[in-house]
Amino acid sequence: MTQHSEPGHVRLDDQLCFALYAATNAVTRVYRPLLADLGLTYPQYLVMLALWQDGEGTVGEIAARLQLDSHAVSPLVGRLVAAGLVDRVRGSDRRQVVVSLTEQGRDLEQEAVAVQTEVACASDLDAEERARMREELLALADRLSVPGLLAVK
Repeated sequence: MTQHSEPGHVRLDDQLCFALYAATNAVTRVYRPLLADLGLTYPQYLVMLALWQDGEGTVGEIAARLQLDSHAVSPLVGRLVAAGLVDRVRGSDRRQVVVSLTEQGRDLEQEAVAVQTEVACASDLDAEERARMREELLALADRLSVPGLLAVK
């Protein structure tokens, strides 16, 4: 491929969005087989992480925690219910569904710790580097999540 470095040309290699995309794909590729051994997909794993940390939550709370739409979380929860990892019950407000871990779901957390360890080793980053990168990425997400940031003027 021809490389253009003159002003006015957009280069793939210069794009932050591409670096994030490539890193996300690489991380997901490392997680995929490890999570498959636990019977989880990566999105299901994120739901489980939220529940392991928070104990329980409504579908809306879990969705907000994962920065997803409730409609994206509901099918994930459904598959986790079918796998016996979580329970769903109607809350006192009948419109809300509360999701909580089953004993099997709680027990799975110990196996997830091993997954985290393997991914950390595969990244070849020390704990300080991982923490710094995580903080920088979360700060970027916060900056880009400002309401009205992309409002039409």
